Amino acid sequence: MKLNQVTVGVQDYDAAVSFYTKLGLRQIVYAPPHYARFETPSGETFSIELAKETGGSTIVYFEVEDVDAFVARLDLTLTQEPVDQSWLWREARLADPFGNQICIYHAGQNRRFPPWRVDTKD
Repeated sequence: MKLNQVTVGVQDYDAAVSFYTKLGLRQIVYAPPHYARFETPSGETFSIELAKETGGSTIVYFEVEDVDAFVARLDLTLTQEPVDQSWLWREARLADPFGNQICIYHAGQNRRFPPWRVDTKD
């Protein structure tokens, strides 16, 4: 199985496109006012879809090599400055205009292979 993409619900198409473009994603599908798809520099896809409900509950994780340098370039407000977490990730957080949380992080090998990883016998 391979993750194709994540889609989050938004209430304002233009505000969402502006936010995710500022975050550094490149828009690759234009279907206003209901849908847009974006691509990361390494090719993963992410999309937005007009939602009827308000308030986000999604957390989207984007991994970068240097969290501090990446967020320093953003023209966006952070809800959490970069910090080293006990699970061996460095993270910063912000929210899109609809309350969906965005985590900018670097985990390297610890994303899939932390020291406490459970080995399975599959």
